[in-house]
Amino acid sequence: MDDLDFSQAAPAPTPKPTPAPAPEPKGGAAQPSPYDPQLALKFFQIAGEMESIAAGKPLFAEQDKYDGFFSKGARVYLLLEGQVALTLKGKPLNLVLPGETFGEMAVISDAPRSATATALKNSRVLSLDQKRFLASLQQAPEFALMLLGVQVLQLRRSVDRAMASRPGPLPARKDGRGLDEKTLAELRKALGDPTPKSMKAGDAIVTKGALGVCLYVVTSGQVAIALDGCVIEHVGPGGIFGESALLGPTQRAASAMAEVDGAWLPVSREEFLAMVKTQPAIGIALLRSMSERMQHISALIGG
Repeated sequence: MDDLDFSQAAPAPTPKPTPAPAPEPKGGAAQPSPYDPQLALKFFQIAGEMESIAAGKPLFAEQDKYDGFFSKGARVYLLLEGQVALTLKGKPLNLVLPGETFGEMAVISDAPRSATATALKNSRVLSLDQKRFLASLQQAPEFALMLLGVQVLQLRRSVDRAMASRPGPLPARKDGRGLDEKTLAELRKALGDPTPKSMKAGDAIVTKGALGVCLYVVTSGQVAIALDGCVIEHVGPGGIFGESALLGPTQRAASAMAEVDGAWLPVSREEFLAMVKTQPAIGIALLRSMSERMQHISALIGG
């Protein structure tokens, strides 16, 4: 998986033409990219710092580690002018063109950089450290939804590739970090301290193909996420599932069933956007959860 994600007044970058998305493996309709260059520019202009990068200079290197999102050295970038190459072990991975962001996934996911970023030409970028990123997120929470949309699309494609390339069922993911107790308490407070919805072992919480309008946060117990009858994830307290519904009403791509007695909270798109304005860490936790899922699937493809 690459490291591409998905101030003073800055000139609008010239976004590269959006390529036609690849058709889905199973004959479904092609999905357009949810990435919005104008929204990205708006987000970075709120608190971004302008930097000039000389041709040949690296911005970061693979395996760089910053000890989490709130570390001092963590930065994400929007390219305004020039070109930036992403490489892995010296091999070309991706080319960043004006209008594109890069570097955010390794920061959000608390993982080492998965690629090296080097300016191919003299370039200008807007960059955000963790404090400025959160400040921008509070003013433009839609950016979190855009990144989420990019992640959801990448995850679905990765799952399709994994299922097509591996014999037998996919190993289920378990023990993702999700929301810690403090963030979970803050989420409940932001929602008006509602009583979680109870579930009994065997209850169907989500049915594949049903219309989804909210995400779910498990407050106690455990939920199994299944795709075509195969369990691909076990979600425990603080865990999140059903995020794609925040992008708009959509058919559920997987089913969810309670494995033990417990409870969950629903979060609508409107509630999520309102929360990110006051509690941006909730948005970060959501993006981190999706990033962990992508890393899990990527490991299956590579393994």
